[in-house]
Amino acid sequence: MAKDNSQREALIERRLELRKRLNAILADIGGGLSNDYEEQAIELENLDVLREIARVTQQELEKTELELNHLDRGSERQPDQ
Repeated sequence: MAKDNSQREALIERRLELRKRLNAILADIGGGLSNDYEEQAIELENLDVLREIARVTQQELEKTELELNHLDRGSERQPDQ
């Protein structure tokens, strides 16, 4: 049971980290472009990379949520000791 609790706590911490990362990425994507044309060119090149990082982070977040749900469902089935 202690193993489940420590695993659950690790998953909750991971979920929090992924949510923060995803929010930061989305803020960067939605932040608009610089007024400097050279800087805009760099920002546009980075946009595809940011979108891919956001996609992968979202997938990791969904996987973490599923693992948490699975762990929670498993602990609901076990009798209290």
